[in-house]
Amino acid sequence: MADVLPLVEARLRTALGEPGARAAVTFLGTDRIEVLRFQEGDIVRYATLGMSAQPMNDPTAVVADPVKGARAELVLSVRAGISDTDKVLRPLAVLAASPQVEGLIVAPGASLDVGEPLWPGAPFTSVLVAEPGGLVEDLELDGPLDPVRFLPLLPMTPNEAAWKRVHGAQALQERWLTNGTDLRDPARRSVPLE
Repeated sequence: MADVLPLVEARLRTALGEPGARAAVTFLGTDRIEVLRFQEGDIVRYATLGMSAQPMNDPTAVVADPVKGARAELVLSVRAGISDTDKVLRPLAVLAASPQVEGLIVAPGASLDVGEPLWPGAPFTSVLVAEPGGLVEDLELDGPLDPVRFLPLLPMTPNEAAWKRVHGAQALQERWLTNGTDLRDPARRSVPLE
């Protein structure tokens, strides 16, 4: 079985350039998760590397399939210089480890919550997982392996997260679009939800 992580890193470098920094986090009982930092102009992108090493499996399955199952990495984009967003590395690694630790299958439309601000002073404790394919194209792997999907993360305020639970991810994204919300602003306020 080929190691998918070198292929994943190559795809990230092709799409985002050379990483300016990287950090690694290992949680007890999990594989190492790295977070790579890319900067282009005033946009900083943080991408996980390691989540896709193992497929995500149904937590109710008796035995986890070591080959088949969805594979993904997470990508967060924010404006540089407004907040100390580099402190998001550990929360991102926590989210990337959640399939191994909690048996979650991370997919578009899901909410992921770290229970604390994503970085110091951040108005966000959770993220909405968006549709892949825009910034970084899916990485096709040799069969029977599923492709690696690069899932964008959109920070949500607690009010937005609560509203999303009631109305759904699509409704929240439409609300953001209607109000011209800058989802890359690390200090933005909640979108009007009335």
